[in-house]
Amino acid sequence: MAETVHSPMVTYASMLSLLALCPPFVILLWYTMVHQDGSVVQTSGFLWENGVQGLIDIWPRPTAIAWKIIFCYGAFEAALQLLLPGPRVEGPVSPTGNRPVYKDNGLAAYFVTLATYLGLWWFGIFNPAIVYDHLGEIFSALIFGSFIFCVLLYVKGHVAPSSSDSGSCGNLIIDFYWGMELYPRISKNFDIKVFTNCRFGMMSWAVLAVTYCIKQYEINGRVSESMLLNTILMLVYVTKFFWWEAGYWNSMDIAHDRAGFYICWGCLVWVPSIYTSPGMYLVNHPVELGTQLAIYILVAGILCIYINYDCDRQRQEFRRTNGKCSVWGKAPSKIVATYKTTAGETKTSLLLTSGWWGLARHFHYVPEILSSFFWTVPALFSNFLPYFYVIFLTILLFDRAKRDDDRCRSKYGKYWKLYCEKVRYRIVPGIY
Repeated sequence: MAETVHSPMVTYASMLSLLALCPPFVILLWYTMVHQDGSVVQTSGFLWENGVQGLIDIWPRPTAIAWKIIFCYGAFEAALQLLLPGPRVEGPVSPTGNRPVYKDNGLAAYFVTLATYLGLWWFGIFNPAIVYDHLGEIFSALIFGSFIFCVLLYVKGHVAPSSSDSGSCGNLIIDFYWGMELYPRISKNFDIKVFTNCRFGMMSWAVLAVTYCIKQYEINGRVSESMLLNTILMLVYVTKFFWWEAGYWNSMDIAHDRAGFYICWGCLVWVPSIYTSPGMYLVNHPVELGTQLAIYILVAGILCIYINYDCDRQRQEFRRTNGKCSVWGKAPSKIVATYKTTAGETKTSLLLTSGWWGLARHFHYVPEILSSFFWTVPALFSNFLPYFYVIFLTILLFDRAKRDDDRCRSKYGKYWKLYCEKVRYRIVPGIY
């Protein structure tokens, strides 16, 4: 059964709101960035004058070329996921005692994807600017196609679940939104969440960052400092993600959130459209920052990405060695917590209380939010819209921290209370 940590009324309201509002918001964001000079006021004025018909008029219809681009990209990523070699990696034990097994070939898939994409452009086989030119149609096709995909996941969860980590809570809306299965697979080797979250969603982030950079080059004959900074920092972040992909399989997204609209539609549609939006804006709004400011932003952004990575690396190493490692040059401080699985077995977990994880229980969200700010700030402040992603990410991570805390409180009981007494702050040391 899917867990909810808010009141039933808030849960229903938030789910129905997201189901209804996220699809049109993706189109409105694209339309405002590309056709209204990034001005929320202009788009709002248009909709005020034309109402629902105005939204219908600006909503691009999915075209054959949009479907072809999506299909070729998705098939290519699925083939890389299946065929590229990689070491065998075990995920965390699930609530019902299952341990998923993965093939860790994400970094190889990432480099092959970028090399292929740039190679197609360099040799004149495919121009990435075509993706930008049909972006609205692609987002529209993704919105509808991914919704159908989530319906099929819902049906699969009912009729052919991949493991015992599945089931219905008895409510169709909650089942569809949160998902029926924790680890849905096609046959034994193709993990659906790895595909949606990593190989389609996160990979598209890098592909679109490069696309926007190439499109600006085609328009202006050069790439602005702002676009270059945005592209470099986004690629560094995504490279970090795939370098650490095996660690991501231990995260809340994979190990606790089921495969439903929230995760799968979000990764298939929201990540490509919203997470890349600062670069989408910069295509037609180049900013020359000056060398000194550009270097400051670049260094600050890379430092934040490194700290975010080091937080995850520190915890991963702590778990891998069962606490027998060095954290900031000394033996780690920890709490030994026990919990019971749904099968009634007693298990043990180690909770790290030193290093980055002694500063706050979710300190790694701080450098992640700052990273997003530094790859957005090259747009400067003439428009608010490029900063939507930073604001959205902040809300998302603060909510995720609350959900994770509530889940851990339920799982570990008195040990979590002891942990919170030792690590007092949830995200921002000294503040929150």
